[in-house]
Order: sequence, then C-alpha cells, then structure tokens
Amino acid sequence: MLIQRLRNYVWLIFLFSFVHAQDIHIIPEPVRLVAKNGKFNLSSSTQIVLAGGGNESNAAFLNQYLKQVYGFQLPIRKKQGAWKNVVVLNYDKMEGNTDPAAYRMEVDADKVYIGGHGNSGVFYAIQTLIQLLPVEKKSSLEIPAVEVMDYPRFAYRGMHLDVGRHMFPVDFIKKYIDYIALHKMNTFHWHLTEDQGWRIEIKKYPKLTSVGGYRNGTIVGRYPGTHNTGERYGGFYTQQEIKDVVAYAAKRHITVIPEIELPGHSSAAIAAYPELSCFPQEDTKRAKRSPWHGDTTGKHVQQTWGVFEDVFCPTEYTFKFIENVLDEVMALFPSEYIHIGGDECPKESWKRSAFCQQLMKEKGLKDEHELQSYFIQRVEKYINSKGRKIIGWDEILEGGLAPNATVMSWRGEKGGIAAAKENHQVIMTPGGWCYFDHSQKKNEDSVTIGGYTTVQKVYGYEPIPKELEGEQAKWVLGAQGNVWTEYMTNIRKVEYQIFPRMSALSEVLWSPKTKRNLPWFEQRLLKQFKRYDLWGANYSKAFFEPEKP
Repeated sequence: MLIQRLRNYVWLIFLFSFVHAQDIHIIPEPVRLVAKNGKFNLSSSTQIVLAGGGNESNAAFLNQYLKQVYGFQLPIRKKQGAWKNVVVLNYDKMEGNTDPAAYRMEVDADKVYIGGHGNSGVFYAIQTLIQLLPVEKKSSLEIPAVEVMDYPRFAYRGMHLDVGRHMFPVDFIKKYIDYIALHKMNTFHWHLTEDQGWRIEIKKYPKLTSVGGYRNGTIVGRYPGTHNTGERYGGFYTQQEIKDVVAYAAKRHITVIPEIELPGHSSAAIAAYPELSCFPQEDTKRAKRSPWHGDTTGKHVQQTWGVFEDVFCPTEYTFKFIENVLDEVMALFPSEYIHIGGDECPKESWKRSAFCQQLMKEKGLKDEHELQSYFIQRVEKYINSKGRKIIGWDEILEGGLAPNATVMSWRGEKGGIAAAKENHQVIMTPGGWCYFDHSQKKNEDSVTIGGYTTVQKVYGYEPIPKELEGEQAKWVLGAQGNVWTEYMTNIRKVEYQIFPRMSALSEVLWSPKTKRNLPWFEQRLLKQFKRYDLWGANYSKAFFEPEKP
C-alpha cells in the first residue's frame, strides 16, 4: 500500500510539472525544463547582480530588451548583498558538458539564477528568460518558477542576408542581428557583393562603391520583369559602419561572416574595374528579355536577376586585386571564416579566352571546372596564409575541392554529403528547406522568387543526412537560413519572409533531435506570434490559413 501511494505521489508530481510545462512556451525547446509551483515578479525594483565577472554586456542586452519592450530597466550591482528580488548572472561548471553555450537557470519566488558554463551560456539563458516574460506590456512581469538545463545541438546556427540585390540600413542590420540572438543563433552571413551591387567600402579601390555600388535601374515584377524603375539605385556600408556592426554582433555572441563573391556574380566589380574581365573592351551582356535603362555601352552593374557570363579572369591582375580586397575585408571581420562564393560561375568567357586556354595548358588543367578549382585554391591559399579559412557554395567541389575549405550545401544535400565523406566541414542550407525567399503559401500577396517552403517543412528538416554514418556526421557543423533579396525591397518584406520560419529553424539547430514535436511546436508558435507583435515585427500568417502541406 505504501509503495502504491508513493507511486501515485510521484505520478502526481510528474503530471503537475507536465501540465505547468505546457503553459511555458520556449522556442527553441530546452534540453530539460521542469516547471515548479510559484512565480517571480520582475519589476523596475529588481536588480541585476553580476556575480560572475564579464557579464556587463549580457546585462546591457537584457536591459535594452526590457526598455524597448516593457519601458523600464533594472539597476545593476555586483554580487554583494542578499539575493532577493534579483536576476543573478553567474558561471557554473556544467558536469559532462564543456560547451561554453551551456547554461542552467532556476526561477523561484526570490530570484532568477543564471549559471552559464561560459559567457555565451549566460547570454543564451537570458534569451530563455525573455521567453518566460509575459507577452503583454506590464510594469510588473510574472515569471513562472522553473528549472532549466540547456545547451545547443549544433555549433553553427546561422542566418544569411543578401544586401547586393537590395540594401538595408545599418539600423535594420542591427535589428536582424538581434533577431538572430533572440533565437539562440550565433552566425550572421553577410552577402556583400553581387552582380547588382558592391556594398562594402574598399579604400584601395574606391570605384567599387562609387561605380559598382549603383545600378541605373531595376526590373519591376517577377523576372524577366514587366518594366524598369529607371531610377539609380544603390549604396554601400562604410568601413566604420561595418566595424560598428561587427562590434554590435560580438556583444550578442554572433560572428559576422562576410561574403565576397568570386569568380562569378562579379558584374559590379567588373563595371568598376573592367580589367578584371577576360574581355574588358566588350559591352556588358544584358538579359535579353529584361527591360534595361540607360547606357548600353561599356561595363555596367546588372539591373536584373540571374547569372551572367562576364566573370573574373584568372590573371595576376585579378589575383592581386582579390588579395588587396581581402586584406581590407579581413581587417574588418575577425571571423575564422571568409565566404568566397564560388557558385554559379559560367565558363563561356573562359572557354573563348586565349589567356585562359593557355593558362590551362600551363597548369595541366583538363577543363574549365578545374580552372575554377585552381582559382578557388589559389584564393584559399592566400586566406589560409592570413590564418583564416574559406567557406564556399557547393560548386567549389567541381574540379576538386580546396584542401581546407568548408562547403555550404545549397543545391540539395548532395554536395554536403560528398564533402563530409571527404572529411570536409559542411554547413547545410538546402534550398527546399532553408531558402526563406521561397513562398510560405501558394498564393502570396506579393512577388517571391517561387518555391513553397512552409514553417512545418522547415521544422521537419534534419541537418545530418541519413547517408552520413558514424564519424562522418561530425563534419556537419550545422545549418543556415538564406535570405536572397531579389524581391525584398524593404525591411517589412524581409521580416515577413523570415518569420515564423526562423523560429522553426532555431529549434532544428538548438534542441535535441528527440525533443522535436511538431504539434507542441505549433502550440508554442501561437505565443511566439504575440512575441513578434511585441517586437513590432512583420510576419507571415500563412500558419492560420487552412492550406497545409
């Protein structure tokens, strides 16, 4: 009888915790969360206690969020004094887990206690705390009593933003970084150069921005376009602005990885410096079906979307140009990785270039794919000599992979699988699951690039393909959501395209695979929509429509 009563008691405790846990809506789902009885009231009289040194920026982030969303901030003090009506930021050794992003958190009536294995662990615990706050603006915020133990599944948890097709102000770039942070992601892939615009100041080559940073017009409507705006469009980020963004991201434990496209997608650079082309005297080839505005002679920044055959010529002039550009890029971005593109490089110019054909003979290259590999490997060798590594889109596999390259697999998973089997690091970003420029419903109100990727499909993505077994799986660093902006002319459209799919991807990358549960995620997502409203963010409401995949 006593044993049965004890069993019943244990069952009641479990049921109580489960029911209360169902009222707690955190995305991404923590590794372990136990709901307890009680609550903590956070108000302007609550203090942040810096029990562990170096948490000033973490406290500042929490205060910034409270100020922006709820209209008040918390006083900050060192660890002296009683721990009552406080949020404690401290460090705890996590047994069996050396990941600095790991943390534990306890909330009771007196305090919120946060213990991170490292400084980033404290920061991620704050993101969990933010999601325990009510979604109504109040002067006193009730936080449910809980115990949380948490850490990420993948080391690389990224979001990408293309500013070549359409550019966005620094204030929005910072907001985008905040969105990344609030989802416990840690990488911002900044796509800075394209056929339609060069967006980073390079002081040694001022025409990259004065000429390459602007196009004379832009197509309107889905490619090939119904007409052309006929308006000069462009801009660029100064080196000081970039330093500011990188520092802002670092305080949020986010690495900014720049992308400088080569050897293809280089029309803007060639417009500025035609000598980079195999045929500098030829006029820019325009897309035949797309409306063009302005002069058609000479080299120009492209006004429509797509792939263009005028690419970098592998001359000594070009390589010196790339090295000089990369020197300035690496001085601005302390990231371990530099993304060098490598995708969608047509070979037509190389095939008809006498210089390229002679170079191939001299280097013993059997075709233009091997010439691209030669190009990538030479750039990689230079970047490696500076203590950095390259990331490239999966086309860099063609003709032979550069020795230390990391592959970003976008044309499905095939490239990532092949690279991992060759013991190369891989970041998964296959278009069918991770391209957030795709439509979220079949009848969108505005133009998108096409495709159909629902929030449920994103949530169902598994970054480690079944083809990778055992030790091979360790080469998958994580995954990334990509945001290409051909049809995103303003920040509201960008927000609409990323939300709520970014929330789904965050759980794929952070939470244990065994914790993923679509019905429970959809229930938590209902509260996340209210949180988007708190942020003033635009988002797709396709989830509420009857159409489902």
